[in-house]
Order: sequence, then C-alpha cells, then structure tokens
Amino acid sequence: MKKILFASSEVHPLIKTGGLADVAGSLPRALSELSQDIRIILPKYQSVKLTEEVRFISTVRVNNQDANILETKLPDSDVIVWLVDCPSMFDVPGNPYVDESGNPWDNIADRFTLFSRVAVEVAMNRAHLDWHADVVHCNDWQTGLIPALLSIESNKPSSVFTIHNMAYQGVFTQEVFDFLNLPKEIWHPSGVEFHKMLSCLKSGLSFADRITTVSPTYALEIQTPEYGYGLEGLLSHKHEILSGIINGMDLDQWNPETDTNISEQYNAGSLAKKTNNKTALQARSSLPVNKTMPLFGLISRLVDQKGVDLLIDCLSEMVEMPLQLVLLGSGDKSVEQKLLNFARLYPKQISVTIGYNEALAHQIEAGVDIFLMPSRFEPCGLNQMYSQRYGTIPIVRETGGLADTIEDALPKSLANNTATGISFKQASSGAFLEAIKRAMLLYNDKKTWKKIQTAAMEKDFSWENSAKHYLALYEEI
Repeated sequence: MKKILFASSEVHPLIKTGGLADVAGSLPRALSELSQDIRIILPKYQSVKLTEEVRFISTVRVNNQDANILETKLPDSDVIVWLVDCPSMFDVPGNPYVDESGNPWDNIADRFTLFSRVAVEVAMNRAHLDWHADVVHCNDWQTGLIPALLSIESNKPSSVFTIHNMAYQGVFTQEVFDFLNLPKEIWHPSGVEFHKMLSCLKSGLSFADRITTVSPTYALEIQTPEYGYGLEGLLSHKHEILSGIINGMDLDQWNPETDTNISEQYNAGSLAKKTNNKTALQARSSLPVNKTMPLFGLISRLVDQKGVDLLIDCLSEMVEMPLQLVLLGSGDKSVEQKLLNFARLYPKQISVTIGYNEALAHQIEAGVDIFLMPSRFEPCGLNQMYSQRYGTIPIVRETGGLADTIEDALPKSLANNTATGISFKQASSGAFLEAIKRAMLLYNDKKTWKKIQTAAMEKDFSWENSAKHYLALYEEI
C-alpha cells in the first residue's frame, strides 16, 4: 500500500472550474478502491461546497504564516480531504483563479506558494498528522513548486507532476520570486527560471521524478513547438520520464442505463429507445420533430482551442444539408453572437443555448446522433468518451486524447467492428466538412451505424483502468 498525497487546486464536487476538478475527484477515489492510502490536499476557498463533517486537525507555520488544516471526506467515499485554511489568502469571494469580477487574483502567486509549502510540510510528516507520504502527486502549475521545494529535503517522498493543459504556466517576475522568499537554490535555468522569470509549470517539470499528461498523443505533441509553449525542449530532454495516461470518466454520472436527466434510459441492447431521447431533445430545442433526420450536437467552451471557428465556417454549407444541430456552450462573446445569428436565421435547423446546463448536457449526449469536437488541441477530452458511452458517434480532430480514444470509421475498422467514431487530421473547415459528410453517409447505412454505436458503447473508459497505470508508475519510483 502506498501513502499518496494528491495535491490539486480544484476537486469535484467540492470546487470546479474545469476538467482538472473531474480528475482530482475521480482518480483518488479509484486509487482508494485499489487499497491505496490516498489523501487529497486542497485550499479552503470561500466557494468550496462542503457537505460532509469538517474538523480542525492541525496548524502549520510556513514562511511566518499560520495555516490550519481541516479534515473532511470526499462526498460518497472514504477518501480523506485535507483543506488548507488560511483566511487571508483563500477566504474571499470568487473562484480559485479569479475574483468576482473575473480578474486574476493579485496575490495568486502568494496563494499557491503557501498551498505548496503546506503540502510539503504534510508530505514530510511535519504537520503533526503522523503521516509521511511515499508519493506526492502534483497537478498543473498551481502545485508546480512542490517538487522544487521537496528537492532540497532529505528522506523525501517521490513526486509525480501531471500536466492537464500546457497553455497555463503560472509565470511571474523575478521580483515575485524574491518577494515569496523561495529558496535561492531552486532559481537556475534547469530549475524554476524561465527566461529570467519564475515558471511554476517549469518548476514541476524540472524537479518531479515522473511527469505525466492526460493522453499518450498529447505527451508526444507537447514535445513539439506547436504545443510545447516554449517548454518543448525541456520535455524532449525529459522524454524518458514523461508518459501519457488517458483520463477515465465517471461511469456512474454518465450512464445511459441509469441517467435520470434523460427521457428514456437505454443500453447497447435497447438502442431503439435512444430515438425517444432524440425526439424529446428536438421538442425541447424547438426543432421540428423528425426521427430520421441526423441530429448533431456540440457542448463546448466557445473558444479558439475548441475549433468552434471551424464549425462557424461550415455552417452555411451545413444548413444546405438535411440535418439539425443542437449547441450548448459559452465563451467568446463574438462567437456566441455568430452562433445565435445562425440560430435566428435557421430556427428549424439550429438551436443554440448559451451558458451551461448539466441536465441539458446529458440530454444532448443521449439525444443526438453525432457529436462534434473539432478541437485545435485537446489534452484528453471527456465529451468524446461520454458520447461513445451513449451510442452517439463523435466527429473529432485527430489530436491529443481525441486521437487516443476514437477508432476512426475506415474500411478496416468497419470490417472488424472496432470503429467508434470519425476523425479528421487538418484543423481546417474543409477537412471538418468532409468528416461531417462522411458521418451523414454512414448514418444512412443503418446496419453499419448500429455496429459503430455498439462498438462505441462497449469501450472501457473506467477510472479503474487509469488508476492501475498510475499505480504502476508509483511502484516504479
């Protein structure tokens, strides 16, 4: 049994802004079920939603500041969560990274440095908890200083650093480094220094014993200038300790057999019932109810990364085809406006909901025939997994986790019944439109379409699978 300290800036369902929270809420649970002694450490923000009992267990002093450690449990599990309670840093309205007005916290470097220091004290058994970690698993730049601070300790635990998205690096000036009173011995070009700045992401990459990211393809992509954000050289140099482990998905929350958000529950053996979800979604979206017309769906942040511009470029041609589109998302205001304009012009073909609605997200996954994910880059992605589980065929760009979780419907995969989706290579509207046309052709061949749906629904995207890979990695180090 390993003692694992899992450090994350967000954990679902306690606090969530994105996919990191889903991983941090699911992977520790899966490791616990593999009989590991895992503890999550998380800042106690004002916006943390606590449903389980919380108790004070210790006070830690770091850099002349006191932080209390509170203990609770991850809801519906036995996983212990240690909350770092420092009111001057975290007891303010807003989310982990921005205030109520949406501006990044002025003291964001201070916040996550304090959090990292407390995590090191806990890991080293200096927090009066009678618990010494074997492995500290750090996630994204907010925990990147932990491996650096551990590097100057003796009898230290091993460290794993997971990159969820290279685009966010936590870069600050050298003045900030000095103000934070961090150890001078970590400031050098093969340490935390990045072009005379402090890079918290680089700190994690430079000092961790193992580096992971959330899919094998993304692990290769981040070693190239296109995806490496200036750190591709370091990642190539570290390629022997870098690996990609695909995220799992929450099989309880996303299960068409038990999903209470959808009109009719179904499984691979009762796919005909999926049509009832389609007609219910059409009605809810004020689209003409038509069982045979292909219904496309998209749930996304409306930003460049997600390739929504490719969809907008295709819409004029798509509305000439016999299809409907249901879209849910928010993001860039100009993108939102363009999509709403299309929906106004073509109300019988396009329905757009701006914002996020969990129940509607489930209804889209269950109700549409084809799901669109034209991402320019996607470290892992979850919606393509949800889609397959719901017998909804994803069209994805061949990048990151999308490339690793979809088997493209080509003659060979169709012949041996392994096809589970449709992928295209180039990030261009032309390539995307060709994939859409290919999906339409396959959809019209009902026998083939059902085979693709069945193969998709049988894929194993469980967290247990991913947890076993992480456990093997912990054993190695």
